[in-house]
Amino acid sequence: MTNDFHCQLPPPLKPGDLLRVVTPSGPLRDLEPFQKGLEIWRSRGYRVELPTNWDGKEGYLAAIDSQRRQQLAQAWQDPECRGILCTRGGYGSARLLEDWRWFPQAQGQGSRQESMGFNSTQPAYPSSSTKWLIGFSDITGLLWSLYNLGISSVHGPVLTTIATEPEWSLKRLFKCVEGRTLEPLRGKGWGSGKVSGILLPANLTVATHLLGTPIQPSLKGVILAFEDVSEAPYHLDRMLTQWRMSGAFQGVKGVALGRFSSCDPPQNVSSWSVEQVLLDRLADLNIPIVSELPFGHEGVNATLPVGQMVDLDSNTGILSWQTEADTNSL
Repeated sequence: MTNDFHCQLPPPLKPGDLLRVVTPSGPLRDLEPFQKGLEIWRSRGYRVELPTNWDGKEGYLAAIDSQRRQQLAQAWQDPECRGILCTRGGYGSARLLEDWRWFPQAQGQGSRQESMGFNSTQPAYPSSSTKWLIGFSDITGLLWSLYNLGISSVHGPVLTTIATEPEWSLKRLFKCVEGRTLEPLRGKGWGSGKVSGILLPANLTVATHLLGTPIQPSLKGVILAFEDVSEAPYHLDRMLTQWRMSGAFQGVKGVALGRFSSCDPPQNVSSWSVEQVLLDRLADLNIPIVSELPFGHEGVNATLPVGQMVDLDSNTGILSWQTEADTNSL
């Protein structure tokens, strides 16, 4: 992967554009947050349309695989649609990707970046054929799948969580999809220098289960951004150890850590803390790391653009986005 590559951004959104809702993972649990999420987008001036089975339920899935896959296909293939809003996470996106092509003419998800033109500085697909996809948590699978094709997406609030975001986080989301510059995020630096790379956000659990599959992209030159929820410290240890033993961290330039919410061990049980696990499993990689950044579950979930060039400064604890001029000068 060349240092001057970054994913192709879909065309900026503008009020009046059509956005379609998809439920690629789990079913709705509470209607009120969903309705509030729809209102936020509509109050911004966007037209938001729901699929016919938006409130479906099939066990822990929103619908059977073929129905959820068809829902995503209709949204992606609609020439009028400019963006796709994911309802929630949960589980199920990986099942869709077992048999999925974003573009019928593509080689399929078995092709890695090198065979999809990812090493080229030229977009693999015309801008008019791409659109924004917004989500996080289980949506990681879809974000990484698009990244494999060199298409940028948004690791950010889903419809059922967006209403809990503070005003600055909402503004950040709209800045991202409407083509404006994002402010840096500040966390806690581990003091290992500064690096530039392509940002690849993910839920740690979902990403770990994508390792070794056709959805796993090349990780050379990337800055990983991890978050997770409801995973005991030893679960986090096990997953990060899998990354280490599989060699997945080789070529990774830095790690940005968000919130690991509800991951504390039970009381009166011998355990390391989350912070101790992260330090133990990551610090000896000798790459820049910034922790305590404001993204993830159960709190502010600051928008992260997938596949864009960023700077990670572990001396100051700052994650910042490069402008087009910065990227072209590399």
